[in-house]
Amino acid sequence: MILVADSGSTKTDWLLTLKDGEVKQFRTAGLNPYFLSEKEIVKILQEQAVDMIAFAANIDEIYFFGAGCSSPDRHEIVSNAISQLFTKSYISVDSDLLGCAYATCGHEKGLCCVLGTGSNISFFDGEEIHSGKHGLGFVLGDEGAGTWFGKNLVTDFLYGNMPHDISMKFNEAYQLDKEKVIKYVYQTPNANSYLATFTRFISEIRQTEYAQKLLHRGLLEFIETNIKSYPQYHRYKCHFVGSIAYVFTDELTEVCKANGIHIGKIIKQPIHDLMAFILSREN
Repeated sequence: MILVADSGSTKTDWLLTLKDGEVKQFRTAGLNPYFLSEKEIVKILQEQAVDMIAFAANIDEIYFFGAGCSSPDRHEIVSNAISQLFTKSYISVDSDLLGCAYATCGHEKGLCCVLGTGSNISFFDGEEIHSGKHGLGFVLGDEGAGTWFGKNLVTDFLYGNMPHDISMKFNEAYQLDKEKVIKYVYQTPNANSYLATFTRFISEIRQTEYAQKLLHRGLLEFIETNIKSYPQYHRYKCHFVGSIAYVFTDELTEVCKANGIHIGKIIKQPIHDLMAFILSREN
């Protein structure tokens, strides 16, 4: 039995292939080792993955691809946590970027972009990803991601830079004030996920001029900062994974075409494509 996980900062999708070929899907909170300790990850799994842990004795291999898993010490945090609950399984931990590359590029060269709660990019040479200078997190980076849009929505509202009718609607939906925002952003964990929750408001006002300008600005900033940092970006397909890329496909496609970006796959959740790649590699 093989268990595969695709983890972002907000949620983790798990797919388990049983010996008879049946597939079971589970979901837990995001397990980002930049924000969570080994002990906290164990607690989340114990509380949210009871049904999945019930299969632990029969799971042979676990492949975990997650945000924040870009270095050996972060791999170890996640691996140690999982191994406490899945004591008989071989466990592999790697970055969400590699998982996205497997799910989109397969064995072909290409650029793989993450546009979900956070944003990132990598070049995949058909076998492995090449580390870059991106993925600086929601304070310094996350261009075009949920955190970027949430941060801009909140600051526009607090600074009074939203159109009046949209500001009234935003206030009715969230009832925010400066003190509440500062508390959540600076004094509580997972501030990136908190900011990303406001992105759903953009969907509600999607057809307004304000929303369209904000979407195009954020997506263009991702392209200029991330994709165009690769001098030969125009030679390869550029694949996108994540809720922002999927929900705002029309705007993303428009901005990419205007900037000479050759779009490949755009998928919301890579877990099924990722499992298919892992199983093909096993055969």
